[in-house]
Amino acid sequence: MSSPIVDLNADLGEGFGVWRLGDDDAMLDVVTSANVACGFHAGDPAGLLRVCAAAAARGVGIGAQVSYRDLAGFGRRYIDMAAEDLTADVIYQIGALKALATASGSTVGYVKPHGALYNTIVTDHYQAAAVADAVQAVDPDLPVLGLAGSAFFAAAGHLGLRTVPEAFADRAYHPDGQLVSRREPGAVLGDADEIADRVASMVHDGVVRAVDGSTIPIVAESICVHGDSPGAVRIATAVRDRLTASGVTLRAFA
Repeated sequence: MSSPIVDLNADLGEGFGVWRLGDDDAMLDVVTSANVACGFHAGDPAGLLRVCAAAAARGVGIGAQVSYRDLAGFGRRYIDMAAEDLTADVIYQIGALKALATASGSTVGYVKPHGALYNTIVTDHYQAAAVADAVQAVDPDLPVLGLAGSAFFAAAGHLGLRTVPEAFADRAYHPDGQLVSRREPGAVLGDADEIADRVASMVHDGVVRAVDGSTIPIVAESICVHGDSPGAVRIATAVRDRLTASGVTLRAFA
């Protein structure tokens, strides 16, 4: 039997001006794909250019992390938008990052929604279709990274886009497979060894333990470790080491 192959991704480029969030360079030494902010929830052009160049130098895949236009709320607040406005905003963000990636000698290989937009389009078919329409309009060959079984994946699949399901190393799950809100206690996990064991179970056994103690199925071609979490580099390193030690090959999906 061949060894499992999985991608390891993280949200990067989320600093702004003099404000720095996370250690992008250290994370780029660990992950295989970088979800790079596009300036709407975080990131400024100079910083994003640096992250794209650093990713290109390491052979790390670059994805456009698109979001609501919400710098003040870090993209974690729901916005009720007309479909054409949301589609245009996503097109704009992908286009901006494509230019920065090209200038760095690389390219945007996929699209991943961020924060409240990510969570909204798990169930909101209206906004899910708007985001999928944007990706298709820019490049129908761009894969989309998201939650298996989501409205977003249904809309993307309808348009013929490649869908890549991901699981979250450091986030708690409800029994229905959705993420526990960050507003709830215990939503973000912090024990590196426990997280590494949890991810190994996701990859090898296709299951994860939910907050109620039940074991639920999970589908993951990519594992996300949040770059802004406390101890993010340590957690990502523990996950990478645990997976490689158990025979998993880490490789970017795009």
